[in-house]
Amino acid sequence: MTEQTPAKGEEPRFATGHESESKPAALIAWGLYILSLPSANLLVIVGLIVAYAGRGGSDGLTRAHIDAQIGLFWSVFWWTILLWIGVAVCVIGVFTVPAAGVFLVPLGIILLLALLFLTVWFTIKSIIGLINLLGDRAP
Repeated sequence: MTEQTPAKGEEPRFATGHESESKPAALIAWGLYILSLPSANLLVIVGLIVAYAGRGGSDGLTRAHIDAQIGLFWSVFWWTILLWIGVAVCVIGVFTVPAAGVFLVPLGIILLLALLFLTVWFTIKSIIGLINLLGDRAP
């Protein structure tokens, strides 16, 4: 962070660092989000930590990307939890009430396909976010 000497009669400005100072954090977070698929979603947690760490010193476009990264993680996280609960209910239902399997098995398959779609969407959204950050565009 750079300090500026205020002119006479001016209040000192205590602002966050320059936008480019937090850009590496946003780049790293997008990269880790993209690599979460081959890492069984372990690197997405590291990416979230990097995003939260870079959030304090970010401003402008970089802040928008970091906020988008954090929002993307939490929305996908809660959808994933909800879908896995649905899958668990289907599996338990099939074993407790076998006659309900006619309805629960297809529903479970649909929910598993929704999980796959969510994972692919998360990866594509992360790639687009990285491309936009590299091009100095909004997320």
